[in-house]
Amino acid sequence: MSNNTPAPTTATVVTGSATPYGTLPPASTPSARKPLSLPRLREMHAHGEKITMLTAYDATFAAVADAAGVECILVGDSLGMVCQGLTSTVGVTLETMRHHTECVANGLRRSQATAWLIGDLPFGSYQESKEQALRSATVLMQAGAHMVKLEGGGWTAEVVHFLVERGIPVCAHLGLTPQTVHALGGYRVQGKTEESATVMRREASALQDAGASMMVLEMVPAVLSAEVTQLLTHCPTIGIGAGNGTAGQVLVLHDMLGMNLGKMPKFVRNFMDDGHSVRGAMEAYVRAVKDGSFPVNATHAW
Repeated sequence: MSNNTPAPTTATVVTGSATPYGTLPPASTPSARKPLSLPRLREMHAHGEKITMLTAYDATFAAVADAAGVECILVGDSLGMVCQGLTSTVGVTLETMRHHTECVANGLRRSQATAWLIGDLPFGSYQESKEQALRSATVLMQAGAHMVKLEGGGWTAEVVHFLVERGIPVCAHLGLTPQTVHALGGYRVQGKTEESATVMRREASALQDAGASMMVLEMVPAVLSAEVTQLLTHCPTIGIGAGNGTAGQVLVLHDMLGMNLGKMPKFVRNFMDDGHSVRGAMEAYVRAVKDGSFPVNATHAW
């Protein structure tokens, strides 16, 4: 080597803001999508545009989902099952949810993402009192969430109202509520009888009146979920195993990529068959939800 040739340095390998690990992809259309907000989500709902949601638990997958056009990222307590190997979501702690929410939020910030970020309040973090719910929601909001999600109807309407009054957007969750799986007797379809369907309609209306801005309907008969969707005038429903009559859809990331430690749920479709890559699968999912080809009631619903 010539004495006049400078020795290689780290700067000649990694320059500027580049990083050797976790390089995040640019959005396919970076200027075409404005950051998601509650008014934007309401506008989509009013115009009949389907809302897309996927779970994510780390920075890179969240950024890829955003780049693929997914509007809402849910840091779900499903991480207990797909990341921690638990048999239910009951064992997930608030600290675990804070950690993963922060990871996802960091990834979205690094990629200048536009997605709306929702954090699950885990079992035991909001059941004690409205004040406990506020403390727990504050933890997730300070970690980067734009909205928190909690499960159940009835008594939760008061909690939702308390949080919304204090500036915390809330996503409700009816139907199969995994945090109470033991009380429900397993992962069962909810709302199959007229009595239980009537209760769900009543609870959905109460949650909307309390201020819920979004509502997940999980494992609910397609006819009932469509009825609830029509009943709610300003609270878009997001279905999972609830048919195609909802305002949007959500799937667990690992499920839609064909990776599952147990039995694949009936309502899941393996989008890797369509996309052939993680980002391609996410883009295929977004297209299918938007054009109404997923879910198919005869295949994915009850």
